[in-house]
Amino acid sequence: MQTYYTSGEFAHKAHVSIRTIRYYDQKNLLKPAIRTKSGARKYTDQDFAKLQQILLLKYLGFSLSDIREMTIGSGDERLLLDSLQIQKRLAQQRLEEMKNVVNAIDSTSQALKANDQVDWNKMLDLIHLTSMNQSLSLQYKNATNISARIRLHRDYSTNKEGWFHWLFKQLHLKPGMKILELGAGNGALWSQNLDHLPSGVTIVLSDISEGILADAKNEIGDHPQFQYAVFDAQKIPFADETFDLVIANHMLFYCDDIPQTLKEVRRVLKTNGIFACSTYSKKHMHEITDLVQNFNANIVLSSTNLYELFGLDNGRKILSSFFNKITCHKYQDSIEISEATPIISYILSCHGNQNSILLDHYQEFKHYVEEKVHGGFHITKDVGCFICKKD
Repeated sequence: MQTYYTSGEFAHKAHVSIRTIRYYDQKNLLKPAIRTKSGARKYTDQDFAKLQQILLLKYLGFSLSDIREMTIGSGDERLLLDSLQIQKRLAQQRLEEMKNVVNAIDSTSQALKANDQVDWNKMLDLIHLTSMNQSLSLQYKNATNISARIRLHRDYSTNKEGWFHWLFKQLHLKPGMKILELGAGNGALWSQNLDHLPSGVTIVLSDISEGILADAKNEIGDHPQFQYAVFDAQKIPFADETFDLVIANHMLFYCDDIPQTLKEVRRVLKTNGIFACSTYSKKHMHEITDLVQNFNANIVLSSTNLYELFGLDNGRKILSSFFNKITCHKYQDSIEISEATPIISYILSCHGNQNSILLDHYQEFKHYVEEKVHGGFHITKDVGCFICKKD
């Protein structure tokens, strides 16, 4: 039987003020499960989980408007579980950072007490460490979005080989190779294929986001083959002809200047080196777009059609200005699903305007998706990888 709490009972159990609970209601952050005819608010045990998420995000430095968007659907058990796992990782990272802050304070204090020369570089490190809230906030957003996308593909794809295992096979790694991955994300290409790495390889994982690379380190673990570097792919900080293989897995379309990125890739590749870059076509997952636009035609999941910037249809033409030998390998797959929550989670992770539109219509949207996927829902996947050789 469902247990209901008054505002006072709910606030008391959560160790927050009634004023805070009422304020979150006014801001549409935490609405009561029901309202009585007299207007009294009633909350349930599920609302404690959402309140915990709100307070954690507030602690990490998010604005209330950000939190409102990010907690859409947080009452769903699976979304909550994913959120808790991400919160745990961030809390562990925050704990490690605070230990470093304590060590830096102790070191500086001891030098001052002993009238020794202070290492001001350590003081700069301390300043950096104590301003980590923004990077943690960005990391939470990135980790949440990546988790939603990976889960949909991992759990509901018909091709059980999996994208990262298939892509790894296309690379044909050899012992002693020096490899660079641009936009490595959470490192899934490598964490899922650690047992298949040849001996003596050196792998540099790069990303423009320090937070995302931190996730990659956690996923891959402590392996000497891997190095990590934060930089923009349009200006790769390595010498000419350094790498045997450069990889860009679903990242070229994010570059502001794709020709400049490809120029840099060719520069750092050795003669006969390989550039592997994956992308998708207009048909890829079009059912998701159709689904949301049939609910509300104003929803746009992405302000830019990434496949128009670099896709399977135009990729060869773009690459041909930099490489003469190009082959395209297609990955045969689709998604079959009859659950609403993973699809909703994926939709909310997109970079469009969907969250602002769905904020006040989440339950309506949830019921709509549940009806559409009941009995099975097919999602097309049209994705592949170009393999380019530098001659």
